[in-house]
Amino acid sequence: MTVTAFFGCALTAYGPALAMFVLTIAPDPVRVIILILSAFFWLLSLLLSSMLWIAVVPLKDKLAFGLVFSVLFQETFRILIYLLLRKADTFMKKLTENEQTKIFANRHILSYVVGLGFGMMSGIFSMVNVLADSVGPGTVGLFDETPKDFFMISAVICLCMILLNTFWGVLAFDAMDKKKWINLGFVWLSHLLVSCLTLLNQNPS
Repeated sequence: MTVTAFFGCALTAYGPALAMFVLTIAPDPVRVIILILSAFFWLLSLLLSSMLWIAVVPLKDKLAFGLVFSVLFQETFRILIYLLLRKADTFMKKLTENEQTKIFANRHILSYVVGLGFGMMSGIFSMVNVLADSVGPGTVGLFDETPKDFFMISAVICLCMILLNTFWGVLAFDAMDKKKWINLGFVWLSHLLVSCLTLLNQNPS
């Protein structure tokens, strides 16, 4: 049962993202490189969040403090990778663009790849410990809920965050390209709102 739960939850959480990667990114090596670069930028945001959490000792026990600053760092690094890719755009075109590689010609493909990179790395960190617990020797649950519900709900939330990060990546890049700052503000606020909703998990309801 535990192995079945592991594979079921893992495929629920990562299956769509893996399919998107295999079908739309893996055939193009440039897209793979940008995906890895964006995942690395997400890791840098996590590093800064961790350093802040360690530095501010009085607020270590406040989950909301770490969550809010984690979201702010993530969105800041989304802007930084946008600026980096725009600076490198002309140079990378000369090196990589040909009839098969048109990622720099299509802004939405570039933002989609970056968003998926953010989402996949976020999903890996949010779900890996839960999956490790699902294979035993013991299982965990939330209050009176069965362990099965806990694992499946965690998997669905992970999937949602991966897809939302992809969506936020496309919207943020488009907003910065077209100077639509309201759309960029929507990305920041919706990311904060969705993330803060997970704080409700602390209550039995």
